[in-house]
Amino acid sequence: MTAETHAGAGPELTAAIAARVESFVREVVIPYEGDPRRDHHGAPTDELVNEMRELARRAGVLTPHILADGRHLNQRETAVVLEKSGLSPLGPLAVNTAAPDEGNMFLLGRIASPELQEKFLRPLVEGRTRSAFFMSEPALEGGAGSDPSMMQTRCWQEGEEWVIEGRKAFITGAKGAGVGIVMAKAEAGACMFLVELPHPAIVIEHVPNTIDNSMPGGHATLRIEGMRVPASQMLGKAGQGFDYAQVRLAPARLSHCMRWLGACRRAQEIAVDYANRRQAFGKQLIEHEGVGFMLAENLIDLQQSTLMIDWCAGVLDSGSAGITESSMAKVAVSEALMRVADRCVQVMGGRGVTGDTIVEQVFREIRAFRIYDGPTEVHKWSLAKRIRREWKAAQ
Repeated sequence: MTAETHAGAGPELTAAIAARVESFVREVVIPYEGDPRRDHHGAPTDELVNEMRELARRAGVLTPHILADGRHLNQRETAVVLEKSGLSPLGPLAVNTAAPDEGNMFLLGRIASPELQEKFLRPLVEGRTRSAFFMSEPALEGGAGSDPSMMQTRCWQEGEEWVIEGRKAFITGAKGAGVGIVMAKAEAGACMFLVELPHPAIVIEHVPNTIDNSMPGGHATLRIEGMRVPASQMLGKAGQGFDYAQVRLAPARLSHCMRWLGACRRAQEIAVDYANRRQAFGKQLIEHEGVGFMLAENLIDLQQSTLMIDWCAGVLDSGSAGITESSMAKVAVSEALMRVADRCVQVMGGRGVTGDTIVEQVFREIRAFRIYDGPTEVHKWSLAKRIRREWKAAQ
């Protein structure tokens, strides 16, 4: 099977898929938001996720961005569908468009051999398991984070196997995942390996409580002790791991923008409803300029985010790697959505900081999003370096 990007499914089919996803999320998934099946940190358990996925499978909306023949919607089409899946924090999990699985499926569809796709990609596309991407390392130990060139996890070949040793941190979903993509550094450069999880050589040390809790398995710190992986399970070629990471990261950071745009649209809906129902100082809240203007500013930020995502998606669809464009989109959209979520909390006052609606969770998740897949400052720094290079080249 494959999951490669193609010319597109067309606007009519895309609109139909998006409509089915939105209907499913609103009618089936949103009622699960109060389900008590959560872990110690409030993240949904795999039992809850699997139950929702079975309903999505029956409704024909599981992994909606990959068609039945294995073709992948292009990025502009994916944006329309993933935004609808994000209308609930549980939506991407339910319909199988969540991180890190969506990005991992994209990477495997582009790089993995047919044999590896059958073994590792198919279970992900079918929603039968979760995955984890093992790249980040403990920061205070000098490991790789926003700068992957600092990678300290090492690998070397012994016969028909590769041996991997190191530590990783903030590995989303590692606890409970069935598929792992492990990055390590060899003499030839960075390499990627596909492994089945759980693996006895991967020892989870700690799953910290974090400001966000939408993802099962949390963000684990772990060590890899003498893990032996068959050479046949190397993803692509030795030494090209950083190139493959870029294949994944630009579309994946844009996918985050798509999903959280949907969540912020929902937060706006909730805040608008509250402002129209709540009366204070003799009139409805929305009639007070201080409140009405905040909701109007949200409308502007949401539209600008939509346009930024569509522009970047078009660049990726053109065949460009879109590294610069995805950095620009990630900064612009994450910062805009942070403003949207913050204003929604403010409009709702005391109710906005409670768990009575998803607004409080969306605020926390977007705050984390400003760091994940590259902090705002790292992307700005990268853009500034590009500006400097282009200026020098023009002299």
